[in-house]
Amino acid sequence: MSQTTETPDHYSRCLAAVEAIRARHAAKPTLGIILGSGLGNFASQVENPTVVPYADIPGWPLSTVEGHSGKLVLGKINGVEVAVMQGRVHAYEGYAMTEVTFPTRVLGLLGCEKLIVTNAAGGINVSYGEGTLVAISDHINLTGHNAALGPNEPRFATKPNAGARFFDMTTAYSKTLRALAHAEAEKQNIPLPEGVYLAVLGPSYETAAEIRAFRTLGADLVGMSTVHEVIIARHMGLEVLGLSLVTNMAAGVLDQAINHEEVMEIGKRVERQFTSLLVALIPQVSAA
Repeated sequence: MSQTTETPDHYSRCLAAVEAIRARHAAKPTLGIILGSGLGNFASQVENPTVVPYADIPGWPLSTVEGHSGKLVLGKINGVEVAVMQGRVHAYEGYAMTEVTFPTRVLGLLGCEKLIVTNAAGGINVSYGEGTLVAISDHINLTGHNAALGPNEPRFATKPNAGARFFDMTTAYSKTLRALAHAEAEKQNIPLPEGVYLAVLGPSYETAAEIRAFRTLGADLVGMSTVHEVIIARHMGLEVLGLSLVTNMAAGVLDQAINHEEVMEIGKRVERQFTSLLVALIPQVSAA
């Protein structure tokens, strides 16, 4: 699977996926949620769920990484119709960016007006501890690619003034939705600092020298996902709330090696806190 650009029939392929999903679940979701590594159990919060394996959706890429089970879960959480992605794919698995962001395109075409993206991240900011939830305020894309590369397809726009060839990313992560997250976190006595997320291609973790460079650039978090989904969401006109779980401190911050098992374990440790915050936020985000 090579790094191909979007082709003119990409829209039609996304529509075919939408039709397949609607054949299984007629209700229109208004909020999409993408669950990162170690956070997939949140999908159990969906009431009377319709569970669609990614393999049953035409064109949908299949997850190959532990902690990404590969299911789309549709139904209601706290009265809101949601589409929850239990796992995502990454470019480091060999997928082209059009495939990495195919699910985001489909969520928008299904009817989602807002998107909550979550991820497991390495902590660059030394004030973070393992298990800290962070509201993403902005991102730095150092993957060497942009998911909107190639022919522009304005039919992906979900609202007026979206779908432009050159689109604004000044407020890629909604200030309004972040304010709601901070207020709810304070109400629940959950620390929720803000931070800048820097994305690299992966799959290797970063060197200590790279982390020092990223800190100089202004990054607080580092990971291998999210930014391309957000780019495509903004192209379509979706509002985005981003939440990172610091599952490990980045290379050189602590004198210890980094491993994926640690990422999964930290996810389990903060599952109750993450779930409580997100369940309470969903109706607020939907109504904003």
